[in-house]
Amino acid sequence: MGMADVLQKILATKRVEIEAAERVISRTAIVGAAAAGAAPRDFVGAVRSKMAAGKAGVIAEVKRASPSKGVIRADFRPAEIAASYEKGGAACLSVLTDRDYFQGCPEFLQQARAACSLPVLRKDFIIDEYQVYEARAMGADCILLIVAAFLPPEGVTGTAAAQAALARLSALETLAHALGMAVLVEVHDADELDIALPLTTPLVGINNRNLRTFEVSLETTLSQLHRVAPERIIVTESGILAPEHVALMRARGVNAFLVGEAFMRADDPGTELARLFG
Repeated sequence: MGMADVLQKILATKRVEIEAAERVISRTAIVGAAAAGAAPRDFVGAVRSKMAAGKAGVIAEVKRASPSKGVIRADFRPAEIAASYEKGGAACLSVLTDRDYFQGCPEFLQQARAACSLPVLRKDFIIDEYQVYEARAMGADCILLIVAAFLPPEGVTGTAAAQAALARLSALETLAHALGMAVLVEVHDADELDIALPLTTPLVGINNRNLRTFEVSLETTLSQLHRVAPERIIVTESGILAPEHVALMRARGVNAFLVGEAFMRADDPGTELARLFG
């Protein structure tokens, strides 16, 4: 099963999850809970601040498991990991909240955020306004929007599919910004980047993992650099495992990184962050 198939399976689960969540907490109630939350932390500002100081803006991931790798970190304590990342120099956190495929939950995000002063991304498969309100209610400062989640299983199939995807992405982005949250839009290839570029968010994530083959190539990010305006922040995702990968990206002007697995497999995630980006 390729990642594109895994994605379709996850999205089907999400639709069921959203319906179930609404039966427990109505849309009206989740809107109220989002409004009542603590003020959001400045996610984009935190990344920019690191970059302005000549450092890498690292979004460090708090992740227990993944569908392809299974359990990555058995001794999983989100609060300790978050504190370690802050000490190691992270700009922000990314916390998995998907239960079925990544063994995450909203409580992990809350525990991680409470243990540090870093802004936090809710890493999940967000396809509905309900989840955006839910993200703010649980304390998220940023949400992830994956372009592929709004496309047919075969990808960009024409102008109509691209326009429909952009319309949904734009609506969710507008809502997130209205709630004070940042948005990280994630793409896997040039076609998806075409859809993402009209959005207003400065954060453009380029995932180096091919959705159809599972292969990881840093060239995926490097090949698209010329198409993204310099005032935007390119966040390279997947495959950053060694200092030479960091050096390659930074030499080409990519200074923001989303890294998870390399840190999660280390004894002390923050120490590994400092080593990798030192």
